[in-house]
Amino acid sequence: MAKILIVDDDLYIRELYEEVFKDAGFDVSTAFDGEEGFNKMQKGGYDVILLDVMMPKLDGIGVLTKLQTTPPLVKNGPILLLTNLAHETVIQDAIKKGAAGFLIKTDVTPDILIAKVKEYLVGA
Repeated sequence: MAKILIVDDDLYIRELYEEVFKDAGFDVSTAFDGEEGFNKMQKGGYDVILLDVMMPKLDGIGVLTKLQTTPPLVKNGPILLLTNLAHETVIQDAIKKGAAGFLIKTDVTPDILIAKVKEYLVGA
């Protein structure tokens, strides 16, 4: 069973994605902000991480930056950014800092999200 971490400060999104991934057979963990997400990523062992960009305390780019200087104890799989912002500069910065890709929240249905994550699992 693939382990997934969902880091998003939006309770509705977090609960929706958690339910969708559990129904699809994933082992799901969640974090409500970048700080909590970073702490969970530090322990490692996630097959895929979904990381929101805009969050309190520590945003997604900040999480990626901290991961560069403080790698996890156990390697994680690909990190996919979840964003409502299609800002090319933010996305390019995130990819330079280690993100494997990004998904625009408003363009993604739960079925598409599951399919995209499975693509990354196959490629990992």
